[in-house]
Amino acid sequence: MTPALPDILVGQMVALMIPLPPEAGGDYQAGRAGLLAMLAGLAAQEAERGTAARIWENGAIRELLGESGVDSDFSWRALDAANAELRRRLIAAHEAAEAARDEGRQRDILALYQAMAKARRLDLPV
Repeated sequence: MTPALPDILVGQMVALMIPLPPEAGGDYQAGRAGLLAMLAGLAAQEAERGTAARIWENGAIRELLGESGVDSDFSWRALDAANAELRRRLIAAHEAAEAARDEGRQRDILALYQAMAKARRLDLPV
């Protein structure tokens, strides 16, 4: 699962809100700062390309399923809700292709899964 920007930011908020225990030493504080920095890096990547990835993915699924339509509400909540429904239909189409032993259709669906994963990928710092 690739976390969405709101999830990443909530993680940062929680980490900042929890007070450090009195026995927290330098290593603990450094680890916490590193975690917050990592979350900021993930948030930056998701902010940069998250909306475009969702719009592309929804369109690609619709195209593979032979459906028309486009997203009109570009809020993340609306895009993710549409995506969840489209993914359910894609999974059903994949199950039907497997049952029918339609290898061409299965290959097309698997290729889409790979492209979707690549579009949503977030890179952890080295």
